[in-house]
Amino acid sequence: MHRTMFDTPVISHLLRAGSSLYLRLKGWKITGEIPRDLRKCVMIAAPHTSNWDLPYMLMIAFVMRTPIYWMGKKSIFKPPFKHLMMWMGGVPVDRSKSNNMVDASIATIKTNDRLFLIVPPEGTRSKVSDWKTGFYHIANGAQVPILMGFLDYQRKTGGVLGTFKPTGDVQQDIADIRKHYAHIAGRITDKYQA
Repeated sequence: MHRTMFDTPVISHLLRAGSSLYLRLKGWKITGEIPRDLRKCVMIAAPHTSNWDLPYMLMIAFVMRTPIYWMGKKSIFKPPFKHLMMWMGGVPVDRSKSNNMVDASIATIKTNDRLFLIVPPEGTRSKVSDWKTGFYHIANGAQVPILMGFLDYQRKTGGVLGTFKPTGDVQQDIADIRKHYAHIAGRITDKYQA
């Protein structure tokens, strides 16, 4: 994978310190633990209701010392911001084309020694009643766990809720995962339905 701000010498330490200070001053708490032996996973970040989710997610990743890559719509990777977004860990996704993003993501996870790939399960900031299944098929195909990341704006808490190992029963597994998010409040509460 490409170099990001998480592995840029000196700057990564400054960004970690700045993230920690900012979150502390804003009253945010980080909860949960990432298993020490976890090297690869598909991480979901829910609920995704606002553009503010990305900066908070990045700051929490810095504090948790977790280098991440995240999927975003291709339109935010246009010049002059393309290289900045990629340096921030972004992976552009062209949602207008029928491409095989699931297979490409599986192959990428399998060929890397360490990779935390964030896929928003809603697939959009707009209100949706059902989650997309791409994140699940990527994790199941790559045989990696799903790390359940979250941002709870009401309680000013973010972090991880734990890991989930896919069983192959996509409908039941997604229903079980969503139960963990029943008490989580997104930034724009009417856009999220647990």
